[in-house]
Amino acid sequence: MLAACLVICCGKPGEDPVPGSDDNESVTLTLADAQATAETKALYANLWALREKGWMFGHHDDLMYGRKWYGEEGGSDTKAVCGDYPGVYSLDFSTFMDDRVDDEAEANALRLKLMKQAYDRGMVITACLHLNDPLTGDDAWLDSGKTSQAASEILKTGSATQKKFNGWLDRLASMAKNLKGSDGKTIPVIIRPFHEHTQTWSWWGKSATTEQEFVGLWKYFVDYLRKAGVHNFIYAISPQMDSKKEAADFLFRWPGDNYVDFIGMDCYQGIKNDIFLGNLKLLSQLSTEKKKPCGVTETGVEGFKVADYWITNIAAPMAGRKMSLLVTWRNKYDPMETGTHYFSVFPGHVSEDSFKKMYSRADTFFCGDLPKMYQPVENITVQ
Repeated sequence: MLAACLVICCGKPGEDPVPGSDDNESVTLTLADAQATAETKALYANLWALREKGWMFGHHDDLMYGRKWYGEEGGSDTKAVCGDYPGVYSLDFSTFMDDRVDDEAEANALRLKLMKQAYDRGMVITACLHLNDPLTGDDAWLDSGKTSQAASEILKTGSATQKKFNGWLDRLASMAKNLKGSDGKTIPVIIRPFHEHTQTWSWWGKSATTEQEFVGLWKYFVDYLRKAGVHNFIYAISPQMDSKKEAADFLFRWPGDNYVDFIGMDCYQGIKNDIFLGNLKLLSQLSTEKKKPCGVTETGVEGFKVADYWITNIAAPMAGRKMSLLVTWRNKYDPMETGTHYFSVFPGHVSEDSFKKMYSRADTFFCGDLPKMYQPVENITVQ
C-alpha cells in the first residue's frame, strides 16, 4: 500500500493529466541514438509536445534529501510545500562511475531506488556528471590554478587514462541497461555529460580543452555508450549562461546536430529577469531552428530570501518560452541550518506562498500534471 501511495500520490486536486499536444501538424524528430528504446522515443516526443503547454518543474536530489531530512521514504521538499512531487528528478551519475563507486555503494542503492520510484510515478529523470579527473585522480574542479590534460589523454588510443575512462563508461552502461521500472521497461534518462563546458572550473571545461578535444570527448562518450548497448539516454548539452548572451554562445563547441538531443542552459543569473528572459528567448529560437527540445537544466539563487521569487523571477520569465523543463539546484541536507546552500523551497521558507501560486498555474507541470511521458504522442515521430 505504501508503494502504491508513493506512485499515485501526485497532482493538483481534481486535475487530470494534460494531453501531449494540440498540434495536428505532423512532426519528425531525430535522436542521436537511432536504436533508442520505445520509451525513450516517447519521452522525447513528450518533451517536444509539452513545450506548447508549459514547462516541468524539477529539483536536483529532491527525492534523496532536503533541507532538514535525508533518505526518508517518500521525502521531498517540493511535496512538503505544495503536496506534489516535482515533474523532473535530477541527480548525479558520477558516483556510479568513478573511483567513489565503492564508498558510495549505500547512497547509490538509494539513488537507484528513487529513480525507479520516480519513473513509476511518471516523473522525468535527468542526470549530470561531476566526474573525478581520470588522469590526476583529483575531483572535477580545477581549483587554485590547476589544469588537466585528461580530455586529450582519453582520446589517445590505448592510453592508461583512456582505459580507466572506458572502465567508468562500462560501469555507467551496466547501470543504465539494468535500470528498470516496475513495468520491466528500461528507464529513459536525459543525461548531461560534460556540463557547463563554457566555464573554467572543470577538467573538460574551456581552459583545459581545445574545441577539437571537447567535441572529440563528447562524441567518444556518446559513441562508446551506443556501442555498449545503452539505448535509454537522451543526450543534453548545457552551457552555462549567467550573463547576457548572443545566439552563437549557445553553440560554443557544438558537437553536431547528430550528437545532441536536448539543448539545456545552466543559468545562475540571480534575480536579473532581463538576463534570464533574453537568454530564454535565444534558447527557444535555437530549439525551434534545430527541432530539439530545450530547457533550463540548472538555475537558482543560493540562500535566496525573496518572498515572490517563484512568480516574479521564475514563472513570469518562463511563461510562453517553449521550454520543456526548469530544474533548480539542490537543497543541501543541513538540519541545524548552519549554512545557506539551498536553491529551492522548503517548509518554513519565505517563498512558500509564491511557490504554491506557481504550482497552481496551468503552465507549470509537476508530477501529477504530467501526461503519460513514456507513451507515444500523436503526430510526433521520433527516429
